Amino acid sequence: MAARVTIAGGTSGRRGSQSQGVPGVVVRGAGGGAGLVPLVLAMAAPRLALVAACVLCVLRVAPATVYFQEQFLDGEHWRNRWVQSANDSRFGHFRLSSGTFYGHKEKDKGLQTSQDGRRYALSARFPAFSSRGRALVLQFSVKHGQRLDCGGGYVKLLPADVDQTRLSARSPYYVMFGPDICGFDLKKVHVILHFQNQYHHNKKPIRCKVDAFTHLYTLVLRPDLTYAVKIDGQVVEAGSVEYDWQLTSLRSARRAAARAREQAGAGHQAQDWEKQFLDTSTSTAGEWSPGLDGAALLQKPPYQDGLRPEGISGDVWLQEERPPSSWAEFDLTEFEDIGAIGLDLWQVRSGTIFDNFLITDDEDYAERFGRATWGETKGPEREMDEVLTREELRRAQEEEEEELRAGRWGGRGSRRDGL
Repeated sequence: MAARVTIAGGTSGRRGSQSQGVPGVVVRGAGGGAGLVPLVLAMAAPRLALVAACVLCVLRVAPATVYFQEQFLDGEHWRNRWVQSANDSRFGHFRLSSGTFYGHKEKDKGLQTSQDGRRYALSARFPAFSSRGRALVLQFSVKHGQRLDCGGGYVKLLPADVDQTRLSARSPYYVMFGPDICGFDLKKVHVILHFQNQYHHNKKPIRCKVDAFTHLYTLVLRPDLTYAVKIDGQVVEAGSVEYDWQLTSLRSARRAAARAREQAGAGHQAQDWEKQFLDTSTSTAGEWSPGLDGAALLQKPPYQDGLRPEGISGDVWLQEERPPSSWAEFDLTEFEDIGAIGLDLWQVRSGTIFDNFLITDDEDYAERFGRATWGETKGPEREMDEVLTREELRRAQEEEEEELRAGRWGGRGSRRDGL
């Protein structure tokens, strides 16, 4: 299997170009025939065999699937991908900006809240996918350059059928993740998961960053029901989803219900076997039992407990009713049709910048993407802030000195007027 990063559902030239900045990304290779290349080269020449061995090492790297990636590198074209909700005319609007200080003026441009005391609702759609049986990694950067005093800096993973034009706080979502700040009491990272038609908060408090610099937030949900929350590439919390969300009782109840349904289904299949078996010469279900047309077909020999009746050859079709699709159960970190990402939040003081969005199934790719984006500009951003701070202090000192000189001159004049 070739080492590759797959942009799920295809990609435009814009998104494809963005992945070039991530080291270790190899374009999707050929199919099963790729494994024959090292053998052929080895037969041709020893020197080529060494090259083939190196290629084989690369081929063994598991692929990363990128479902969504956004860096806003194409200017105002972002408006063609993101949809502003029209659910409320009072919703605030985003603009593209890198703020008053930055590490790179173009690379650090992101979606910035632009109006004080407003709620915001904006979303972008992508090809729907299921996280069943694989990791789900959600990552983005957020910068409260205005030193946010009260407001959200989180994102939401939305179902594919979300009405983007009506997005609001009432819209259903699968995952809500990111920082939330309000006064001295609330400075936390939300990790809210949808399970069993309810929203569940992580019971462990996770403190968010409260300074004015850009920070990288990463959530990893794994199929073994473990998770990790990272800030700036460092794990700040990790553990079991089942225990840290206190969902053991709900999950146990769900498993018990699933077992009951399985047992009921098994009992239904075992009833009256003789009536289910029909003429082996037939080849279609419709000729057998019109009342069961449309049911799933299962090839199975007409014997149980290892006893095969004599005189019966070939397969016999057994008609079996298919359980309703609603029986399909998903676990705590599994979501069936993720199809959009949304910013649905309130801010008292605007100015927050969201950038470097990524949704993937590969933790390593997310780390490389983080280093290639936020990691490249975090240092220069702080350097520029230091320069601006020194410049502000210099100007403030000059203004203060000017005021003192003006005060002394004014005082002398007053005294001379009084003589």
